[in-house]
Amino acid sequence: MKYVTLGRSGLKVSELCFGAMGLGQDWNWGADRQTSFELLETFANAGGNFIDTANLYTDGTSEKLIGEFIQSHRDSFVIATKYTLADTRPGIKAVLDGQKGNVNGTGNNRKNLLRSLTESFKRLKTDYIDILYLHIWDHLTPIDEVMRAFDDVVSRGLVHYIAISDTPAWVVSRAQTIAELRGWAQFVALQVEYSLQQRTPERELIPMAQELGLTVTAWAPLAGGALTGKYLKGEKGRLPENSKRLSAQAEAITREVIGIADRYKVPPGVVALRWTMQQPFKSIPIVGATKVSQLKENLMALDFKLEPEDFQHLNVVSAIDLGFPGAFYREEGVRQSVYGGYFDKIDHPNLPK
Repeated sequence: MKYVTLGRSGLKVSELCFGAMGLGQDWNWGADRQTSFELLETFANAGGNFIDTANLYTDGTSEKLIGEFIQSHRDSFVIATKYTLADTRPGIKAVLDGQKGNVNGTGNNRKNLLRSLTESFKRLKTDYIDILYLHIWDHLTPIDEVMRAFDDVVSRGLVHYIAISDTPAWVVSRAQTIAELRGWAQFVALQVEYSLQQRTPERELIPMAQELGLTVTAWAPLAGGALTGKYLKGEKGRLPENSKRLSAQAEAITREVIGIADRYKVPPGVVALRWTMQQPFKSIPIVGATKVSQLKENLMALDFKLEPEDFQHLNVVSAIDLGFPGAFYREEGVRQSVYGGYFDKIDHPNLPK
């Protein structure tokens, strides 16, 4: 395991992050208590120190299990959790079934942030959180309220670093700029769905992350298991038959991954993970697992690297339409006009390739 600094901070995290959404069986799937501890131990023994969870994952059981596991060596781990979504009893499944709860027990507001943080402390058996994510933008709370509340909990030592997930690029940009100008705590990471099957963040979110110095923490880097090829073999999983991750286009990408994996004699998932890790920006895939065998297979990505030609081939077969203005910048006439014919002689990471 190698380590990288998160965003523009000095915080050192492992190059793979363990995704803990599957710890606990409250949602009728996932790992039981013993398996959860085995998963965490396997990750730690491989050098992993970066664990990602959220206040509502398995109705709080995920945080509870992590809290039990890290008790004797809390400072060795970087625990990232999230606030926004409903985590009040009788649980998220009940909320989704229409049962109402605390109207301020959800969302990005200051009250819910502090309430969620207090409950996460109890479940994790800790008095500080390493990284606190805003889980998803609620389209209600003023941006300055969010950033001032974040700065308050950082100033009080309750949270060490802040990050944001599943939020439009314009919101993140404005929030980060407000924080920078006012001397408040700034985001160090951006969590988005990103994989060979989901590259739409390349339109706005990832260029923004590069400019603002945010590490991209990629959730579903294996597209819910589709990129492992198991669905092509007829194996069952949690993806519904009409999932976009099982579409004809998605299947074509998966077959290309399998072809490359066969040549390297590694599992397809290792190729898909390594593609995410080898991006020209700071990118850490979040690897979820409910079986130790799955996690050990994912950890094979640590000792594997794609050759440039294979990396580029995967880029081509999974390419998306960047739309406007991304595709516009790549037009030859535009390049010539903007760079005066010197485009190919200018070496800069931001140029549209």
